Amino acid sequence: MVELLRVSPVVGELAKRFTAAGHRLYLVGGSVRDALLGRLAGDLDFTTDARPGKVLKIVSGWADAVWDTGIAFGTVGASRGGTTVEITTFRSETYDRVSRNPEVTFGDTIEGDLLRRDFTVNAMAVDLTEQRFIDPYGGMDALLAGRLDTPAAPEDSFADDPLRMLRAARFESQLGFTAAPRVVDAMRAMAEQIERITAERVQVELTKLICGAHPRKGVELLVDTGLAEYVLPEVPAMRLEIDEHHQHKDVYHHSLVVLDQAIDLEDRDSSPDLVLRLAALLHDIGKPATRRFEPGGGVSFHHHEVVGAKLARKRLRALRFPKDVVEDVAKLVYLHLRFHGYGRGEWTDSAVRRYVTDAGDLLPRLHKLVRADCTTRNRRKAQALQRSYDDLEARIARIAEEEDLARVRPDLDGNEIMRLLGIPPGPLVGRAWRHLKELRLDRGPLTREEAEAELLRWARENGVEPPAE
Repeated sequence: MVELLRVSPVVGELAKRFTAAGHRLYLVGGSVRDALLGRLAGDLDFTTDARPGKVLKIVSGWADAVWDTGIAFGTVGASRGGTTVEITTFRSETYDRVSRNPEVTFGDTIEGDLLRRDFTVNAMAVDLTEQRFIDPYGGMDALLAGRLDTPAAPEDSFADDPLRMLRAARFESQLGFTAAPRVVDAMRAMAEQIERITAERVQVELTKLICGAHPRKGVELLVDTGLAEYVLPEVPAMRLEIDEHHQHKDVYHHSLVVLDQAIDLEDRDSSPDLVLRLAALLHDIGKPATRRFEPGGGVSFHHHEVVGAKLARKRLRALRFPKDVVEDVAKLVYLHLRFHGYGRGEWTDSAVRRYVTDAGDLLPRLHKLVRADCTTRNRRKAQALQRSYDDLEARIARIAEEEDLARVRPDLDGNEIMRLLGIPPGPLVGRAWRHLKELRLDRGPLTREEAEAELLRWARENGVEPPAE
């Protein structure tokens, strides 16, 4: 308790105000869990026996800001000194078990309030009035054991709110915990119930899962329980496929290894890279649809990057991911295989320019994805692949220094094209511009005289008569 007050003096200030008003205040849920784990953040959750109207009066004049958007569910939000708090009146909820919409009634006891929570590690509280730890459902034991279990029977908990099944996978990813056997059994039996949850809420949980410290663990729980069949069906579909390198049990396992290795390549000082992680997980989802058994026992997956990009875009759109995330992930999936044509450096400078230009701002992520995609157990082959990519990056750096690759543009702009050809704005200008850009990619920077000569040659070949000088 002393450590808690030191980390967040807001706790003590609020407790005094509620006690003075004749009410009890409890720190609750994830805030208690995170305090015990030594990772208390700036957002704190409280519960109280005071009704919402009284809570508003208590925080008025103390908080820097107050909002009541959740007051219908008994929650009042406030902030003070950079700390955000949510204070919720004891609740006793019942669900219609169709839409997951709760019918909120206010409860009378802290024990009843904790019983309705998702997992026992989130069903602990600290009575700030009496400075007493409250743990009626074994949350501390579960926390110490790294176990996710439910206060009530998991079947009842998940029937009330199926999103809790996804939350189990999310907490495995974020905290490294393991779901209790009865929780896993209930998830398997009730996986289809997740269809009651909106795509937007599923996406929020998946984003937190993918950005957790142990996303592979969370993904494996989704797949093993059948939940992935409803939220990310392309991932379990990869279990049936054999990787063409014949070094892994299946493409699914290979993709999990790539996910782990991509995370290892992230910048340690930055936030988890959602786009890179999604691309790593989904980069081979086009393989099931493109698998072909070749004469002699071989297996091929021709154009799986093209199919995979379409599948990734379709799935992420259905899950309501932001447009930029959808397009960036799809583009990385589409480009991830291109490096394998590099061989031992056979690419021309033109091919290197195209690789950089096509990747655009995603080039640093593409570097990481391609390196992570090397999962062969053959050390000599792995070292050869890494040397090849080292060589490609060195060539990119050299050409970039010489030619400003980050801003590859034709050597003549649209205004100059219109002036030289004597044409108005329109599609023809765009065609000429694209022709000059192709030349720029193939040959590098042209002098102005060379660029003008090439434009005039293209014009004549396409039936455009430039004005007489």
